[in-house]
Amino acid sequence: MYAILDIETTGGKFNEEGITEIAIYKFDGHQIVDQFISLVNPERNIQPFVVNLTGINSSMLKNAPKFYEVAKRIVEITTDCVLVAHNANFDNRILSTEFRRLGFDFERKTLCTVELSQKLIPGLDSYKLGKLCRSLGIPVSSRHRADGDAIATVQLFKLLLNKDVDKEIVKQAIKTENTRKLAPKLLNFIDELPSISGLFYIHNNERNILYIGKGKNIKKSANQLFLHTSKKALFIQNNVVSVSYEETGNELITQLKFVQEIKIHKPKLNFLARPKVSKINFSNENLLVIDKGRNVGEKSVLLIENNKFKGFCYTDLSYQINNLDVLKTLISPMENSIINRSIIKKYLQKNTVEKLIRF
Repeated sequence: MYAILDIETTGGKFNEEGITEIAIYKFDGHQIVDQFISLVNPERNIQPFVVNLTGINSSMLKNAPKFYEVAKRIVEITTDCVLVAHNANFDNRILSTEFRRLGFDFERKTLCTVELSQKLIPGLDSYKLGKLCRSLGIPVSSRHRADGDAIATVQLFKLLLNKDVDKEIVKQAIKTENTRKLAPKLLNFIDELPSISGLFYIHNNERNILYIGKGKNIKKSANQLFLHTSKKALFIQNNVVSVSYEETGNELITQLKFVQEIKIHKPKLNFLARPKVSKINFSNENLLVIDKGRNVGEKSVLLIENNKFKGFCYTDLSYQINNLDVLKTLISPMENSIINRSIIKKYLQKNTVEKLIRF
């Protein structure tokens, strides 16, 4: 679970700043499940340049709650969450300072979307939130206001999760405490999985992936695994301490992601059969395969360029699809392997997708 936040402050000397506005979106890795947005009376002057930047002035904050009045809500919404922010060190320092003034130690794990973006989307001209979002086609409303910047960070973080093929982000959020009590409670894991198309990951006490499963209905697929009595299934049942999942939106992405994830993570309990086909080419050298995404309004996009499969992405803006340079930035690379080309070819022969765009 993640608490994606943005904070606006008064400016001023280091560790003497006060919070003027805060926005927190609780995000389960797939959707927003809770939120808290509020102006805050900092009980101190706001630097003039900050007023010009944010538009927040002292008169707006006269009747706003003071920090101690919102502190409990902040603790509640961030408990058991990893804090995610654009320049997370700053936001975490400001929060910790405010809580320290109240005599409370505020400690949370953090993830910085600046650092993640530099690692997962290298080579961009700027990693400032506004310029980064523009280069990725992510809309930003109310720039330099906590709510606008926080919701833009949510969209950015969703993109980064899709780019993170090594699952380093997910691994940091996995809980491993009380593992002896968790393992027998397989029904709890099933209850937490949705009935959607995608992949599910069986993690052990070291946060390693033991097994990757897939299905049109991952709740049903995981339930079947936990009911099996084979040696492999029993080993999984005895060693599972956490189950995470990834929604794909459609069967084609599920199949492609399944192959990629097994090659990357090499889980000891998965086996990937070698394809028997020797050569597969696409009839069109340059092709976009557009189909439904993970939610209403979102589309999945596969990119085939110069007869080579490049990868896929999700987008909810036609601008991102129609601008090839932006689209290439969003694409999560995938191997142009025989098995992937075979999966795509067979799927397109047997199924209808929403749109095929030749370019």
